[in-house]
Amino acid sequence: MARPAGKAEKNSEQAPATARRGIQSIEVGFRILDVIRKTGRPMPLKEIADACALTVPNVHYYLVSFQKVGVVQQHADTGHYGLGPYALRLGLAALEQFDVFTTARPIMAEVAAATGHTVFLGVWGNKGPTIVYRVEGSRSRPLLELRVGTVMPLLSSALGRNFLAHLPDALTRELLEQEMASSVPESHGGTAGNAYTMADVQAIRDEVQKHHISRCRHALLPHFTSLSAPIFDMLGEMKAAITLMGPVGAVDDDLESETARLLSEKARSISATAGWVDPEAR
Repeated sequence: MARPAGKAEKNSEQAPATARRGIQSIEVGFRILDVIRKTGRPMPLKEIADACALTVPNVHYYLVSFQKVGVVQQHADTGHYGLGPYALRLGLAALEQFDVFTTARPIMAEVAAATGHTVFLGVWGNKGPTIVYRVEGSRSRPLLELRVGTVMPLLSSALGRNFLAHLPDALTRELLEQEMASSVPESHGGTAGNAYTMADVQAIRDEVQKHHISRCRHALLPHFTSLSAPIFDMLGEMKAAITLMGPVGAVDDDLESETARLLSEKARSISATAGWVDPEAR
């Protein structure tokens, strides 16, 4: 006998729209673990319970189970609870499995669709800031100078300035010295015809670190501007950046603009996937 069409199929179609049910005890357990993680030190049982708004006996049951699997350990001298060796192994495994390219691609597509402009992903390669992926927006102009594999300058690109502001000096020094000997500053106190000074370089670093985003107008390509937001790993080290580029006037490149806010927000979401915790949110 054929099953009447309608109710079963209807419920099946509606299933994705309904909230997926989880296991509440697991969610409570991870709430406890998150308190220990955020505190950054071993904690007494009552302090954990108070922070979770749970009873001491209830929290104790969870901690006993967590100790059995190594996610939590109890320190013999104080009786306090901290994260255990298995928590460390989980973190390291997550770090190894994180792929910035895979994570960034759909997010970059969102930014390109929302703004209509070219968005590219850059990493620090063996020759400096390097484009490894690119997404075109509906309003993008062909930018043949910015192919995948293109190495960008430190001083005259938003991507380069991002790395300049966040990487250790030892990594950027050689490339910086080469560019300073031949480059002309577009702003930051430089005089036309003169090379960048260390004061110019420090001003660039200060601006990027203050606004958590870099900007570069006219320098790389005439009449184009770009904004670049950094992507960090769980150790707080910059691993990549997403950069938006478009014609001056067509892109609102004010560092407090909606475009800058969107780019920064998306970069932070990629960083969060890598395990990064925003210091300002702690």
